[in-house]
Amino acid sequence: MPVPLLDRERMDGRLESASQGYLARPTGFYANYGKRTLDLVSAAAGLIVLSPLLAVTACSIKLTSRGPVLFRQVRIGKDGRPFRIVKFRSMIDNSRSDATITVAGDPRVTAIGAVLRRYKVDELPQLWNVIRGEMSLVGPRPELPVYVANYTAEQRAVLSARPGITDPASIAYRYEEQILATQDDPETFYLRQILPDKLARNSAYLEKITLGNDLCVILKTILPSLFPLEKQEPGDHLG
Repeated sequence: MPVPLLDRERMDGRLESASQGYLARPTGFYANYGKRTLDLVSAAAGLIVLSPLLAVTACSIKLTSRGPVLFRQVRIGKDGRPFRIVKFRSMIDNSRSDATITVAGDPRVTAIGAVLRRYKVDELPQLWNVIRGEMSLVGPRPELPVYVANYTAEQRAVLSARPGITDPASIAYRYEEQILATQDDPETFYLRQILPDKLARNSAYLEKITLGNDLCVILKTILPSLFPLEKQEPGDHLG
Protein backbone atom coordinates (compact mmCIF):
# COMPACT_ATOMS: atom_id res chain seq x y z
CA MET A 1 0.00 0.00 0.00
CA PRO A 2 1.48 3.37 -0.98
CA VAL A 3 2.35 5.82 1.78
CA PRO A 4 -0.47 8.45 2.07
CA LEU A 5 0.38 11.98 1.07
CA LEU A 6 -0.27 13.07 4.66
CA ASP A 7 2.57 10.87 5.95
CA ARG A 8 4.97 12.23 3.34
CA GLU A 9 4.12 15.80 4.32
CA ARG A 10 4.78 15.02 7.96
CA MET A 11 8.12 13.41 7.13
CA ASP A 12 9.04 16.48 5.10
CA GLY A 13 8.12 18.72 8.02
CA ARG A 14 5.33 20.49 6.13
CA LEU A 15 2.50 19.28 8.36
CA GLU A 16 2.67 19.08 12.11
CA SER A 17 1.41 15.93 13.79
CA ALA A 18 -1.99 16.14 15.41
CA SER A 19 -1.52 12.88 17.29
CA GLN A 20 -0.27 14.24 20.60
CA GLY A 21 -3.49 13.71 22.53
CA TYR A 22 -6.99 15.10 22.42
CA LEU A 23 -7.05 18.49 20.76
CA ALA A 24 -8.39 21.30 22.94
CA ARG A 25 -10.96 23.75 21.66
CA PRO A 26 -9.60 26.32 19.20
CA THR A 27 -8.16 29.35 20.96
CA GLY A 28 -7.38 32.92 19.98
CA PHE A 29 -9.44 35.98 19.12
CA TYR A 30 -10.03 35.06 15.49
CA ALA A 31 -10.98 31.45 16.24
CA ASN A 32 -13.46 32.46 18.94
CA TYR A 33 -14.87 35.74 17.59
CA GLY A 34 -13.50 36.82 14.22
CA LYS A 35 -14.26 33.56 12.45
CA ARG A 36 -17.95 33.70 13.28
CA THR A 37 -18.12 37.32 12.14
CA LEU A 38 -16.50 36.37 8.84
CA ASP A 39 -18.96 33.50 8.48
CA LEU A 40 -22.05 35.65 9.02
CA VAL A 41 -20.98 38.53 6.79
CA SER A 42 -19.67 36.30 3.98
CA ALA A 43 -22.61 33.86 4.05
CA ALA A 44 -25.20 36.65 3.99
CA ALA A 45 -23.37 38.45 1.19
CA GLY A 46 -22.94 35.18 -0.68
CA LEU A 47 -26.63 34.34 -0.60
CA ILE A 48 -27.47 37.81 -1.93
CA VAL A 49 -24.80 37.99 -4.63
CA LEU A 50 -25.30 34.39 -5.74
CA SER A 51 -29.10 34.53 -5.67
CA PRO A 52 -29.39 34.55 -9.51
CA LEU A 53 -27.18 31.44 -9.71
CA LEU A 54 -29.12 29.78 -6.92
CA ALA A 55 -32.41 30.52 -8.69
CA VAL A 56 -31.18 29.18 -12.05
CA THR A 57 -29.81 26.06 -10.37
CA ALA A 58 -33.07 25.44 -8.53
CA CYS A 59 -35.08 25.77 -11.76
CA SER A 60 -32.68 23.47 -13.62
CA ILE A 61 -33.04 20.76 -11.00
CA LYS A 62 -36.82 21.04 -10.91
CA LEU A 63 -37.18 20.98 -14.69
CA THR A 64 -34.82 18.07 -15.36
CA SER A 65 -35.77 15.50 -12.71
CA ARG A 66 -38.56 14.64 -10.33
CA GLY A 67 -38.21 15.47 -6.68
CA PRO A 68 -37.36 18.38 -4.41
CA VAL A 69 -34.75 20.99 -5.24
CA LEU A 70 -32.94 20.59 -1.95
CA PHE A 71 -31.45 17.53 -0.32
CA ARG A 72 -31.25 17.33 3.47
CA GLN A 73 -29.28 14.81 5.47
CA VAL A 74 -28.37 14.40 9.13
CA ARG A 75 -24.70 15.05 9.84
CA ILE A 76 -22.75 15.43 13.07
CA GLY A 77 -21.66 18.95 13.97
CA LYS A 78 -19.87 20.78 16.76
CA ASP A 79 -19.75 18.95 20.10
CA GLY A 80 -21.32 15.91 18.46
CA ARG A 81 -24.69 17.60 17.90
CA PRO A 82 -26.64 16.33 14.87
CA PHE A 83 -28.00 18.81 12.32
CA ARG A 84 -29.48 18.71 8.84
CA ILE A 85 -27.04 19.72 6.14
CA VAL A 86 -28.61 21.32 3.04
CA LYS A 87 -27.47 20.77 -0.53
CA PHE A 88 -28.90 21.10 -3.99
CA ARG A 89 -30.19 17.65 -4.93
CA SER A 90 -27.79 16.03 -7.37
CA MET A 91 -29.23 12.50 -7.41
CA ILE A 92 -32.51 10.93 -8.46
CA ASP A 93 -35.16 11.36 -5.81
CA ASN A 94 -35.72 8.55 -3.31
CA SER A 95 -32.83 6.51 -4.70
CA ARG A 96 -33.01 3.26 -2.77
CA SER A 97 -29.47 2.21 -2.02
CA ASP A 98 -27.43 1.21 1.00
CA ALA A 99 -24.45 3.07 -0.42
CA THR A 100 -23.24 5.98 1.66
CA ILE A 101 -20.32 6.64 -0.68
CA THR A 102 -20.59 8.27 -4.10
CA VAL A 103 -18.10 7.27 -6.79
CA ALA A 104 -17.45 8.72 -10.23
CA GLY A 105 -20.06 7.46 -12.68
CA ASP A 106 -22.60 6.70 -9.95
CA PRO A 107 -25.89 6.01 -11.80
CA ARG A 108 -27.84 7.79 -9.06
CA VAL A 109 -26.35 11.15 -10.07
CA THR A 110 -28.48 13.13 -12.52
CA ALA A 111 -27.07 14.90 -15.57
CA ILE A 112 -27.44 18.34 -13.99
CA GLY A 113 -26.24 16.88 -10.69
CA ALA A 114 -22.94 15.85 -12.27
CA VAL A 115 -22.33 19.44 -13.31
CA LEU A 116 -23.27 20.78 -9.90
CA ARG A 117 -20.94 18.35 -8.16
CA ARG A 118 -18.11 19.08 -10.58
CA TYR A 119 -18.17 22.79 -9.77
CA LYS A 120 -19.25 22.37 -6.12
CA VAL A 121 -22.43 24.38 -6.77
CA ASP A 122 -24.44 21.73 -4.93
CA GLU A 123 -22.76 22.88 -1.69
CA LEU A 124 -23.90 26.52 -1.91
CA PRO A 125 -27.15 26.08 0.10
CA GLN A 126 -24.92 25.33 3.08
CA LEU A 127 -24.45 29.08 3.35
CA TRP A 128 -27.81 28.88 5.13
CA ASN A 129 -26.33 26.33 7.56
CA VAL A 130 -23.55 28.86 8.18
CA ILE A 131 -26.01 31.66 8.99
CA ARG A 132 -27.87 29.33 11.37
CA GLY A 133 -24.62 28.71 13.23
CA GLU A 134 -24.52 25.01 12.37
CA MET A 135 -21.54 25.35 10.05
CA SER A 136 -18.61 27.61 9.20
CA LEU A 137 -17.14 28.57 5.84
CA VAL A 138 -13.98 26.63 6.74
CA GLY A 139 -13.88 23.71 9.12
CA PRO A 140 -13.83 19.90 9.17
CA ARG A 141 -16.45 18.55 6.80
CA PRO A 142 -19.34 16.96 8.76
CA GLU A 143 -19.68 13.20 8.46
CA LEU A 144 -22.58 10.79 8.79
CA PRO A 145 -23.48 9.60 12.31
CA VAL A 146 -22.57 6.01 11.39
CA TYR A 147 -19.00 7.09 10.67
CA VAL A 148 -18.62 9.44 13.64
CA ALA A 149 -19.72 6.66 15.99
CA ASN A 150 -16.46 4.85 15.19
CA TYR A 151 -14.12 7.82 15.70
CA THR A 152 -11.30 7.34 18.16
CA ALA A 153 -10.97 9.82 21.05
CA GLU A 154 -8.22 11.56 19.08
CA GLN A 155 -10.30 11.78 15.91
CA ARG A 156 -13.24 13.27 17.81
CA ALA A 157 -11.09 16.38 18.20
CA VAL A 158 -12.56 17.60 14.91
CA LEU A 159 -15.92 17.93 16.69
CA SER A 160 -14.53 20.76 18.83
CA ALA A 161 -15.25 23.27 16.04
CA ARG A 162 -18.12 24.02 13.69
CA PRO A 163 -17.97 21.85 10.57
CA GLY A 164 -17.23 23.70 7.36
CA ILE A 165 -18.34 23.98 3.75
CA THR A 166 -14.72 23.35 2.85
CA ASP A 167 -11.54 22.30 4.60
CA PRO A 168 -7.93 21.30 3.81
CA ALA A 169 -9.00 17.69 3.30
CA SER A 170 -11.59 18.72 0.69
CA ILE A 171 -8.82 20.38 -1.29
CA ALA A 172 -6.53 17.36 -1.03
CA TYR A 173 -9.34 15.00 -2.04
CA ARG A 174 -11.00 17.15 -4.67
CA TYR A 175 -11.10 14.10 -6.96
CA GLU A 176 -12.19 11.69 -4.25
CA GLU A 177 -15.01 10.22 -6.33
CA GLN A 178 -12.58 9.26 -9.10
CA ILE A 179 -10.21 7.70 -6.56
CA LEU A 180 -13.02 5.65 -5.03
CA ALA A 181 -14.20 4.51 -8.46
CA THR A 182 -10.91 2.61 -8.90
CA GLN A 183 -11.48 0.53 -5.74
CA ASP A 184 -13.20 -2.84 -5.52
CA ASP A 185 -14.77 -1.86 -2.19
CA PRO A 186 -15.06 1.96 -2.16
CA GLU A 187 -16.62 2.26 1.29
CA THR A 188 -13.99 0.10 3.01
CA PHE A 189 -11.25 2.03 1.25
CA TYR A 190 -12.83 5.30 2.36
CA LEU A 191 -13.09 4.20 5.98
CA ARG A 192 -9.61 2.69 6.22
CA GLN A 193 -7.57 5.03 4.05
CA ILE A 194 -9.24 8.30 3.14
CA LEU A 195 -11.28 9.15 6.25
CA PRO A 196 -8.38 8.76 8.74
CA ASP A 197 -6.23 10.91 6.47
CA LYS A 198 -8.94 13.57 6.29
CA LEU A 199 -9.42 13.62 10.05
CA ALA A 200 -5.68 14.00 10.65
CA ARG A 201 -5.48 16.87 8.17
CA ASN A 202 -8.39 18.65 9.81
CA SER A 203 -7.01 18.11 13.30
CA ALA A 204 -3.82 19.78 12.08
CA TYR A 205 -5.90 22.66 10.66
CA LEU A 206 -7.59 23.20 14.03
CA GLU A 207 -4.20 23.72 15.63
CA LYS A 208 -3.65 26.82 13.48
CA ILE A 209 -6.95 28.59 12.86
CA THR A 210 -6.09 32.01 11.44
CA LEU A 211 -7.74 34.43 9.04
CA GLY A 212 -4.93 33.90 6.56
CA ASN A 213 -5.27 30.12 6.64
CA ASP A 214 -9.05 30.32 6.19
CA LEU A 215 -8.79 32.69 3.25
CA CYS A 216 -6.19 30.42 1.69
CA VAL A 217 -8.47 27.38 2.02
CA ILE A 218 -11.39 29.30 0.52
CA LEU A 219 -9.33 30.45 -2.47
CA LYS A 220 -7.90 26.98 -3.05
CA THR A 221 -11.46 25.65 -3.06
CA ILE A 222 -12.94 28.22 -5.44
CA LEU A 223 -10.16 28.85 -7.96
CA PRO A 224 -9.80 25.27 -9.32
CA SER A 225 -13.55 25.26 -10.11
CA LEU A 226 -13.31 28.56 -11.99
CA PHE A 227 -9.92 27.98 -13.60
CA PRO A 228 -9.13 24.26 -13.88
CA LEU A 229 -5.46 24.20 -14.86
CA GLU A 230 -4.59 20.54 -14.75
CA LYS A 231 -6.27 17.16 -14.51
CA GLN A 232 -5.35 15.17 -11.44
CA GLU A 233 -5.00 11.45 -11.81
CA PRO A 234 -6.94 9.20 -9.42
CA GLY A 235 -4.70 8.02 -6.61
CA ASP A 236 -2.37 11.03 -6.60
CA HIS A 237 -3.20 11.65 -2.93
CA LEU A 238 -2.39 8.10 -1.94
CA GLY A 239 0.77 7.39 -3.83
